[in-house]
Amino acid sequence: MASYGTDPARARVPFRHVATWGPLLPAALGVLGIVVAAVAAPAEARSAAAQVYGPFVLVAGLLLIGLVADGDGLFAAVGQRLSARAPNGAVLFLGAAVTTALVTAVLNLDTAVVFVTPVLVHACRGRGVGATPFVVACLLLANAGSLPLPGANLTNLIVLGHLHLTGSQFLHHMALPWLVAVVVTAAVIGIAERRTLRETAAPATDRVPVVVGVGLAAVAVAALLVLVLRSPAVPVAVVGLAAVGWRLRSGSTGSVAVRRVLGVPVLIGLFGISVALGTLGRSWSGPSTLLSHLGPAGTTVAAALASVLVNNLPAAALLAARTPPHPFALLIGLDVGPNLFITGSLAWVLWWRTVTGTGAEPPTRRAIVLGLISAPLAMAAALVVLGPG
Repeated sequence: MASYGTDPARARVPFRHVATWGPLLPAALGVLGIVVAAVAAPAEARSAAAQVYGPFVLVAGLLLIGLVADGDGLFAAVGQRLSARAPNGAVLFLGAAVTTALVTAVLNLDTAVVFVTPVLVHACRGRGVGATPFVVACLLLANAGSLPLPGANLTNLIVLGHLHLTGSQFLHHMALPWLVAVVVTAAVIGIAERRTLRETAAPATDRVPVVVGVGLAAVAVAALLVLVLRSPAVPVAVVGLAAVGWRLRSGSTGSVAVRRVLGVPVLIGLFGISVALGTLGRSWSGPSTLLSHLGPAGTTVAAALASVLVNNLPAAALLAARTPPHPFALLIGLDVGPNLFITGSLAWVLWWRTVTGTGAEPPTRRAIVLGLISAPLAMAAALVVLGPG
């Protein structure tokens, strides 16, 4: 595995090394899914598209804002200051876990992955310690920590569209499952990476300057929009487009970087699959019949497996096309289950892209191993404290 290093020149790379996704196969599959759904069941396809388009618009806006903020050096500067205040790796890890869980709960997991991951990479560079436990924790805790509020995970919004719950009512059901899922996931990572976390290298003394400008303003506005709006997707996307447009006009960001950070073929592919499966779930009673015969534990397992097979956004569109009998158990599987494998959620793609954008190599294999260990334990613990409903 490549070293994360401490080279300040690499710490300022604004997403230049984000890999192009190559062939347009994902986009072609997505378009094919939309066409087939629209021809086979037009009304159901429109309903499915209306249910799932928001998550993808929001993700696109967050990625654009992340590109601009990273170009300003915002992530590098915040990471350097975080590393300067932690006496050792264990305390830094605890702070990273709490930060990720809170950002995920208050904003959402995609915001946490896009914004917190580069902060942690730069914090580790500032101390000269290994970043693997921190970036793995950011990914796995973003998924596991997305249970407490409807906006914390966009699959929550898809599933709960039938239930019309307030945020406080939702929190009443999911607060304890969220807490134990976060604690179990963080404990598994902390125990597995205890040797790295014992490192106590002194923080770097050189401060990375922050450009207080478009990137910082866009992050602040996006955070506010996600907090106060029930449907922040389009406003956040407008902020992202405006910020990138300003940078393109000034010449400080190129169109190639914008195309690479968006990864449009992947987004189109997932959106098309979500629409197709949402249409299927509305036209065919099989998924709802299956869920009606499963208890809470079986529902969680089915949701987790569906997330690994088709990604949790399409899985939510399929399994929640009709009102599910155990919606909160379903969400435990859809939110925590994606930690089982890289196909589980869009957060894996965003995490890989964001870590690569800092000039580092994502510890994907380690994330898979720790996810396979932590996800079943976290789902089981969450189910134990979930209670009826």
